[in-house]
Amino acid sequence: MQLSIEAVARAAGARIACGDAAASLSGVAEIDAATAQDLVFVEHEKDLPRALASAAGAIVAGEFAANCRADKPVLVCAQPKLGFVRAAACLCPATRRATGVHPTATVHESAVLGADVAVGGCATIEAAVRIGDRTQIGAGVAIGQGASVGVDCDLKANVVVYAGTRIGDRVVVQAGAVLGSDGFGFVRDETTGRYEKFPQVGWLEIGNDVEIGANTTIDRGALGATRIADGTKFDNLVHIGHNVHVGRNVVMAAQTGVAGSSVVEDNVMMGGQVGIGDHVRIGEGAMLGGQAGVPTGKMLRGKGIAFWGTPARPLRQYLKELAALARLAKKDR
Repeated sequence: MQLSIEAVARAAGARIACGDAAASLSGVAEIDAATAQDLVFVEHEKDLPRALASAAGAIVAGEFAANCRADKPVLVCAQPKLGFVRAAACLCPATRRATGVHPTATVHESAVLGADVAVGGCATIEAAVRIGDRTQIGAGVAIGQGASVGVDCDLKANVVVYAGTRIGDRVVVQAGAVLGSDGFGFVRDETTGRYEKFPQVGWLEIGNDVEIGANTTIDRGALGATRIADGTKFDNLVHIGHNVHVGRNVVMAAQTGVAGSSVVEDNVMMGGQVGIGDHVRIGEGAMLGGQAGVPTGKMLRGKGIAFWGTPARPLRQYLKELAALARLAKKDR
């Protein structure tokens, strides 16, 4: 899409510090690969000269570029990366599939599809399913009986939505994700040693503006609900166990696992391969570094504090312990 610098600045929430506001752009790129039609961003002042010397058509930068004088447009805003993201959404809008139901798809006669819904090839939509306006259902998607999907959602190829799952508005689910499957719940017969399955009759609720990565799995509740609140983002290969409650604007990186009946409060950030035991509570705003672990039943609190290691503890404490171990190792030589 071709947009003027002025339009791009509006989208980014930026002001034009210098350059021709009537010039136009049609794409985005990293600095070293940019062309004269591309927008780039600079978060740190040290990178500004490289961006100015590049072939990029315009630059989004922080307040450090407010007095910049250059032969190309420089757009200044408080959060340049965020401004770049917002501009990119206008310059590179997501591709939409053609609306309507593909001839190889199967849609039950009792299912209700909103306006301008797209259903891809070999998709299966079972009885009493409700799908909101403008939602896109990819090839091979399976949506179970009584499930609901809100407006403006995008379910990529081969997503599986189990019966009774409730998905909010503007939710993106990447390929291969499984939503609402049975939780891992078994009771051992102490006499025979045999495991018998605990009833998995609950459901899964996903809020608005959630993104779920490829091959991520989220179990439904055993007797109640598993809940994912608004704005939360899961990377690929994340697993959420049954009866887990995840708050708003939580971010989890790849291969993170949260065991059953745990609570992750609002604005928590988790790095890759974090492991959370069952019945754990992670307090609002905590940050867990990669491969951190929280044992069963523990509570972790510390808004804005980075935790590391297993069991997870504040990063400063963790580094002190590592240093102490290193000193002990030297003494034993």
